[in-house]
Amino acid sequence: MTAKLTDEQKIAVGWEMAQAWRDLDWRKVADMFAPDGVLHSMMVDPIVGREAVYRRVRGLGEDLASITLNIRQMGVIGGVLYMERVDEFVIAGRPGSTPVVGVLEFDGPLIKVWREYYDRAHLLKAMGLTEDFDQKSR
Repeated sequence: MTAKLTDEQKIAVGWEMAQAWRDLDWRKVADMFAPDGVLHSMMVDPIVGREAVYRRVRGLGEDLASITLNIRQMGVIGGVLYMERVDEFVIAGRPGSTPVVGVLEFDGPLIKVWREYYDRAHLLKAMGLTEDFDQKSR
């Protein structure tokens, strides 16, 4: 049986994840997921599996010079971690930011599901893109 995290431990994982993004450490980001974990930006298809998560975040990070997940509020309700934040980034030399709410469910110490809620059009504009990066790869 997998040990359950306390609310405080779940919040610590949220801070650890934010630091991994700041460090541009894509392996660390992926390794925080369960082997069958899911990363789901709600307006596109979910990414399933730790290695698929790794490929996705590594790919997103190719042109990323920096990113900071500025956490405004974080707490646990009903065993689920909620993280309100503003992500600030520099991608392809262009600074941008977007407000996000992340919702994380756990399987022991690992992330089972991470759902991201944000305005996709706002993010693409902040990234300086005219075409959705998910559509380009299909």
